[in-house]
Parts: sequence; C-alpha cells; structure tokens
Amino acid sequence: MTTITTPRAFVPFPALIADIGGTNARFALVPDENSPPLRFPTVLTADFATIDDAIAAVLPPDLTPHSAVLALAGPIQGDRVPLTNCHWVVEPKRMIARFGLDEVILLNDFEALSLSLPALAGDDLLPIGSGAPLTNAAQVVVGPGTGLGAAALIHANGTWLPVPGEGGHIDLSPVSERDFEIWPHLEKPYKGGPFARIEGETLLCGSGLVRLYRAVASANGVAARFDNPSEITAAAMERSDASAEEALELFCVHLGRLAGNLALIFMARGGIFLAGGIAAKIAPFLQQSGFREAFIDKVPHQALMDRMPTSVVVHPEPALAGITAYARHPDLFGIVTEGRRWLK
Repeated sequence: MTTITTPRAFVPFPALIADIGGTNARFALVPDENSPPLRFPTVLTADFATIDDAIAAVLPPDLTPHSAVLALAGPIQGDRVPLTNCHWVVEPKRMIARFGLDEVILLNDFEALSLSLPALAGDDLLPIGSGAPLTNAAQVVVGPGTGLGAAALIHANGTWLPVPGEGGHIDLSPVSERDFEIWPHLEKPYKGGPFARIEGETLLCGSGLVRLYRAVASANGVAARFDNPSEITAAAMERSDASAEEALELFCVHLGRLAGNLALIFMARGGIFLAGGIAAKIAPFLQQSGFREAFIDKVPHQALMDRMPTSVVVHPEPALAGITAYARHPDLFGIVTEGRRWLK
C-alpha cells in the first residue's frame, strides 16, 4: 500500500466507479475528464459471491479501466474491507491483479455522496420546511436505506473536505410520552433491559422501520400485518393501517432528531440533505410529518435550527455523481488517500 499525505492531483482514466450499498451495487465508467459516464446495469450484492465477480459481470470485455474509485458502505481499514450490511469483502490488491488496474481508491459511501452536495440544486432537491443555505457553509447528508449512513462536507481554503464517519450508529433515545410507551416493545439488537442501547440504524433503515412498526402494533395491542418495509410504507402513505402510519410518522420524527443532532455538531448552515431510496420514496410523507419540528426542537437553539434548510435528495444517483466529480477534479476536494489507495 502506498502512503499519500496530500490530496490526489489526478485519477487515471478510464476510471471504473461504483457505489456499493448493502443491497445494490451501481457501476459506471468515467472515460475522461469531459465525456459522460458510461452506466452499467445495477446488480444485487446477494447475486454475486464477491465484488470482483460483479465487476466481471458488468464490465464489457472491450473496456479496460486504468483505475477504480469505489464507494463502500462501511469503514475502510486495512487491505481487506468488509462491508457493513452485505457479505462482500473488498480486497484492492486482488482486484488490481485480476483486472490489471493501475490503482484502486476506496471511499466511504456517504463520503462519496457528500461530494455531490455542492452541485445539487433545483429539481435535484425537495425542500422540507424553510431555511436558506449559506454559501460555503458546512453541509450534512443522512441516508436511511439498508443501513443508515451519514457524512459532512466542510469548506476550507477553497477546498471541499468530506468528513466520513459512522453517524448512523449514534444513540437514539425516547423523548415523548409515546416513545416511552413504545420503547419497551422494540426488538433489541443488543442485550439489556427495555431501555438498552438503541442506535440510529436500529430504527432508521428498512429493517428498522419493520422493527418500529412491530413495536407500535404491540403497544397498540394489535397483530402486525406486514413483514417488509415496502408494505409498511405503502399502507402508511395510503392511510390504510393505523400502526403503519404511526410507525412511519415516528420514523420521520426520529430521523429529524438524529439529523438535528448532526446539524448541531457540524453547524450545518449549508443544508442538511436526506438521501437514499427510503427518503426519496417517502418524500411527500416526510414533508407533512413531524420531521422538521423534531429537527428544530433543540432547546435553546430552535431559532438557529430553523435557519438551516432541510431537503430530500431526489437526484437518481448522487453518489455516482459525487465520485465522477472527484475522479475528474480530485484537486477540488481535500480527500487524503493515505491508507485508502493501492497501486499495481
């Protein structure tokens, strides 16, 4: 592994880029600095034993990338990088040998997503509530999906600096009287009593919505009718099941609280962005829910929070757009690749 202590000046083209989540893997090829990316079919991670096998399946035989910039759902440490919510383990040295790459760069998936934020505008976003962004102020992205991801983007000395992390694993806690009624009914991923540690990802992801729905149904003394998040979401948005509707409302409220916590940490006057398939799918519900009220409810800083804009990212593939921007102009982003870049 090569140690790099300064941001990269270039990425060799053609560059294979990818956004690898717990369920879906999206690949594309960036031919050069100006040409549009060549998008390959999205694949399910469950359909392939390894990421290398998935790349071999989507990459046409007449295309030979010189580099790969991959965004992964999980922390990047060492030469073997397991993903948090799927069975793939990324091994850059093996990938270089198999595909003849000159180099591989690994990013956190939400770090890559944050790279797209400065360019998002207009139809890319669906506002929730009021607030106006300040130019070059800090931005935060939060995304419930198979798991829960979060990252920040900070501007300093003319450069955008992504701050990856594992913000989806910070604590959630009961706040309202209704929370305290429901909390003992939650299926706990960790040992403990009725108020054992509940992290953001416990509730704010696809399986978390199911967990929340079952707890609401149990607290209401009724049988749970649904077993997957799509059914719960549909029933809630159609207002056809009271427990599903309350579960999705609570999902939005807890998401607002967590997003507000991150906004305070980073003083995100540039905006807080909700990304991922779940946020886009429930965007109309989010707009009418208690998300914004919960986001603002940070005594004694409600006025400060109310000035921060919140919105849903409805751009179809923001992470790939962010990686493309980095591959073309890495000098604009302060990404230090030490420990995350491998050479032939």
